Amino acid sequence: MSFSPYRRVVSDPRRRAMLVAAAAPLLVGAHVLAQSSAPAPPERSHIKLALGGKTALYYLPITIAKQLGYFKDEGLRVELLDHAAGSLALQSMLQGEAQVTAGSYEHVIHLRHQGVSCRAFVFLGRAPQLVFGVSTRTFAQFRVLAQLEGRRIGIAAPDSATHWFAKRLLARGALQASDVEYVNVGTSITAATALRDGRIDAIANVDPVISQLEMRGDIRVLWDTRSLRGTHDLYGGPMAGGCLYAPQDFVVRYPRTVQALANGVVRALKWLQTAGPSDIVRAVPEAYMEGDRGVYLAAFGKSREAMSPDGMISDESVETTHRVMAQRTAGEPAVRPPLPAATFTNDFSLRAKRRFQA
Repeated sequence: MSFSPYRRVVSDPRRRAMLVAAAAPLLVGAHVLAQSSAPAPPERSHIKLALGGKTALYYLPITIAKQLGYFKDEGLRVELLDHAAGSLALQSMLQGEAQVTAGSYEHVIHLRHQGVSCRAFVFLGRAPQLVFGVSTRTFAQFRVLAQLEGRRIGIAAPDSATHWFAKRLLARGALQASDVEYVNVGTSITAATALRDGRIDAIANVDPVISQLEMRGDIRVLWDTRSLRGTHDLYGGPMAGGCLYAPQDFVVRYPRTVQALANGVVRALKWLQTAGPSDIVRAVPEAYMEGDRGVYLAAFGKSREAMSPDGMISDESVETTHRVMAQRTAGEPAVRPPLPAATFTNDFSLRAKRRFQA
């Protein structure tokens, strides 16, 4: 047997006792350091989150974070306040019913323009996921946008992202808001029913409503921002999708709560990157699928590319979204300049991305 001085030290009872005694303070110090470096709990454990149509795939990362307990793991109890559209969810926050809103980044920019300071802190999508289609029953031979004059266009609600989307597209055909009738149909199965029943002639909406209509041949899709290419073709660059946002005062006052929300969403986004059909079926409530798993899974496949992989937003997407909103508000005096840096932050998503290696 070869001689080893280390073996002699370990086997000597007196030496072992001396080493343990010498190491004890270091072990205690390491334990204290580990405790002090552990993340502190959120300042608020109960958060009311307003959103516009929780069954929409637009909000799927929130559904996953809640269903899989990711918010709970962060010490949060997230209560979802569901509304027919993002614009109504926004009003819920402004009226003090909710602390945080999930909706279009365009709303954050518009609020700033109106003098209300809010900030987006984690992004659900890297594309708007909005689709515009016309009824195949009403328009068997649709050729030009001018054919929509005098027709009824289904939107989620006034001043929603679907409303702005429809107005932008109709302007391409030189149609003004007064040339059509906008009908509020929400983002659930009732929107699909409205088109099938002939109560609307065209629709601007999100999945799974759009896929329900598309797969049954009820609509002809004219513009589709569920893909990055379709988004770039329409807007001339990458365009931001949905996000979580809150008043600037809330973000500053409750940073750990905001971080906890971002953590839950980013963890859900990472899960979605590799989730298969069976994973989705197990995680998403059956009621969200409106009785047709096949359509829901097909819709997920079409919208998957539009979902953010890590909750971050690129500088190019910020620039495009601000440019689009500047065109929409042209001629309106700004109460407060909608400067890009004042409408979003990647800080919370970046920390979550590093933590979960998203």
